[in-house]
Amino acid sequence: MLARLRHQLLVAAALFGTLLALGTPSASAAAVPATIPLKITNNSARGDAVYLYNLGTNLATGQQGWADANGTFHAWPAGGNPPTPAPDASIAGPASGQSKTIRMPKFSGRVYFSYGQKLDFRLTTGGLVQPAVQNPSDPNRNILFNWSEYTLNDSGLWLNSTQVDMFSAPYAVGVQRADGTTASAGRLKSGGYNAVFNTLRAQSGGWSGLIQTRSDGTVLRALSPAYGLETGALPASVMDDYVNRVWQKYASTTLTVTPFADQPSVKYYGRVSGGVMNFTNSSGAVVTTFQKPDAPSIFGCHRLLDAPNDPVRGPISRTLCAGFNRSTLLTNPNQPDTSAAAFYQDGVTNHYARTIHSQMADGKAYAFAFDDVGQHESLVHDGNPQQAYLTLDPLS
Repeated sequence: MLARLRHQLLVAAALFGTLLALGTPSASAAAVPATIPLKITNNSARGDAVYLYNLGTNLATGQQGWADANGTFHAWPAGGNPPTPAPDASIAGPASGQSKTIRMPKFSGRVYFSYGQKLDFRLTTGGLVQPAVQNPSDPNRNILFNWSEYTLNDSGLWLNSTQVDMFSAPYAVGVQRADGTTASAGRLKSGGYNAVFNTLRAQSGGWSGLIQTRSDGTVLRALSPAYGLETGALPASVMDDYVNRVWQKYASTTLTVTPFADQPSVKYYGRVSGGVMNFTNSSGAVVTTFQKPDAPSIFGCHRLLDAPNDPVRGPISRTLCAGFNRSTLLTNPNQPDTSAAAFYQDGVTNHYARTIHSQMADGKAYAFAFDDVGQHESLVHDGNPQQAYLTLDPLS
């Protein structure tokens, strides 16, 4: 279950980025080279060694593997059952106060970084096993690490900072455009790193249990609430009160979903009947239905809120997922509500996402799978990227 959820989140993020990129025409497509430089700057003020990893799917061949510092692709060898150790794909990172530039190939994947110790990657017969630190026996449980997700293809670069699985060692991402300007995302406010943990500690209802520490007292991360449910830190009923109120409201009120900002005429209308929320189109035909979602479905944006890559159910489900996590469904019957000022105002909400967004310098983060609804995600994109950036920030 743990591995399946992590895999679903990874695949969803990578697939969405890839589909978005492939579906976006670009006049500069031919200008995107086979690799682009990624400059990693270590502003962490930590004295321990940094290790980098560039792992993902080769978009030219569909193979999974890793890229070395020069951007050369290496396919993973066959794995086993039980999982076998993966080849050492680590790249020595920059010391504190220094920078290092490596090459990014046309990938859909992740750039990991760890402090003080290399990560332990394994291979199964199905491919790479990602770290799953919600499992206390995971070999990476006591390592301080984090990652960024990206897609680079002929249409450009999509690069984000992500907290979908966990909030940990802080970093910012950026891309330099052809005109020399730079777009960036993912930077915390001054003192924001510690503020996230302090806020979670003060939040009643089990949210402090998301925080993981090492035996020496080092704070390593806060798990996402999806994993908090699996570890028992959060009660399974954590969202029930809000869901019940939503279901009650829309038994007598219509929830209008306009899922595409560029297609305002496409609307779906939700009403609860017999415990099920039915959505109809403008002709009155039922197009999809939703059972009352539980907390895992809301925090993971899957299961009862599954979002297939189709033109109807997926977009509606994404909108519902965002509305539940941001607790906007009761205050606004027209969704998505894209005004950040209205988010997380109910006492029953995704306090993990609320806390992270409140400490970001620009208010944007990827704190749950569909945090991009309304463009509130920490993402940079350019169709003709000259250089990408990853800046390791202080843990303060």
